[in-house]
This record gives sequence, C-alpha cells and structure tokens, in this order.
Amino acid sequence: MTTQTLSATAVRPARTGGRVRTVSSWILQVALASQFAMAGIPKLAGDPLMVGMFDVLGAGQWLRYVVGALEVAGAVGLLIAPLAGIAAIGLFALMIGAAVSCVGPLATSPAIPLTVAAVAAVVVLLRRHRLLAFVTVIRRYAERTATTRKAR
Repeated sequence: MTTQTLSATAVRPARTGGRVRTVSSWILQVALASQFAMAGIPKLAGDPLMVGMFDVLGAGQWLRYVVGALEVAGAVGLLIAPLAGIAAIGLFALMIGAAVSCVGPLATSPAIPLTVAAVAAVVVLLRRHRLLAFVTVIRRYAERTATTRKAR
C-alpha cells in the first residue's frame, strides 16, 4: 500500500451497521434538532417565560443568549452529517447543565433534560465512526504542523 492509500483509508469512516443504523441516526438527529430549535429560538427571541426562568437561575440574561445560541447551533450541527457527533456531544453537555439547574435553583424534575441527554448520547454512539475519523484528521494535522515548526 502506498502512503496515499493508507491516509485515504484511515480517514474514511468505517461502514458498519449499515442502513438501519443510518436511518435510526437520522431520525434521532432530526427529532433532537427540532427539539433544540424549538427550545433555543424562544430564548434568543426574549420570550417572557425564558426571561423569567433565567432570572430564577440568577446568572443573568447573558446566559439565556448563550444557551439559546448553543441550542440553535447544535440543532443545525445535528443536520450536517460530519458535525452531528460533535454537536451531539455539546448538546449532551448542555442537557447535563440543564438537569443540574432543574435540581438546583429551578426546583423541578430533571427527567426531560436527562432524557434528551440520553438521546444525544445515543446519537454520539451512532456517529462515533465519524467522530473517530475527525479525531484522526485533527491528529494528523497537528503532527504535520509540529513537524513543519521543527523544520523551521
């Protein structure tokens, strides 16, 4: 095998699981994307309910804008195949934060954010082959950059 063939096969995601995994992943991604878009847009638009909720949190309205932007960006990321795994990781982390907020200052049940976090975790698992390919590309870029810097 040539160097070019090795690099091409190492970056290409493995095709395991087939059509059922792909269809399942897309169904979950579209459902999550719609949920996060519907949750993020009211935060960005200044819905009074969202303003009140973030007042109770006590962190300030800047957090509402950050969370809303992350939710909308994550929703878009879920619909772009190469970014879906990374978006799901970020949304998983966001939902863990939401669950902590529910248990703490909001004094509500964390069941919904934990359920959404679980679905995001399933998307991460279904998209892990793309995540591994992405990590491989980043690692190679970092190695190439380090080698170039040493040569200077």
